Amino acid sequence: MEGRIFNLPNSLSFLRILLIPWFLYYYHNGYLTVALAIMIIAVLSDWFDGRVARWTNEVSEMGKIIDPLADKLCLASVAIYFLWMEKLPLWFVLFVLLRDILIFVGAVYVKCRHSVITTSLWPGKWAVGFVSMLFIVMVWPHPVFELYPLKDLFLYLSALTLLYSFSQYCMRFYRIHKGLDYRA
Repeated sequence: MEGRIFNLPNSLSFLRILLIPWFLYYYHNGYLTVALAIMIIAVLSDWFDGRVARWTNEVSEMGKIIDPLADKLCLASVAIYFLWMEKLPLWFVLFVLLRDILIFVGAVYVKCRHSVITTSLWPGKWAVGFVSMLFIVMVWPHPVFELYPLKDLFLYLSALTLLYSFSQYCMRFYRIHKGLDYRA
């Protein structure tokens, strides 16, 4: 399965990328329920793609690249949009973007220098989960969430898990670079 680009798990990752402009369009034009549905589909596709790959024995090198790339594109696009709409603070968006750029550069370096394609780490998956919950709370079309500080809670949980996961990626890249650990 290593050579197949288009399989079900990779198609789910590609779907996530294709949903970005649709989410932005519907959210920007006030169709909050549609935007929320698109966001939930994107979150579920992220949850399912890795599981489907393992269940169907279709884990591929392309999947190891396209899945985290889809995550990074989705998070960056929505974060930049919410910054533009003044719904997210600049420090958070800059942190998300810088973290993802540095992880991407580190992964490219490890691939080119050591021929290792790294996979997502569990702390990174948790961080994406908290950011996804932050975005869902922000898009939720009913004002019930305005009564509770859920946005702030998920904003700070996202920042903490993003920071922790970044430290884990840095340690892994360092270990691979030093020849201490080639487990991707």
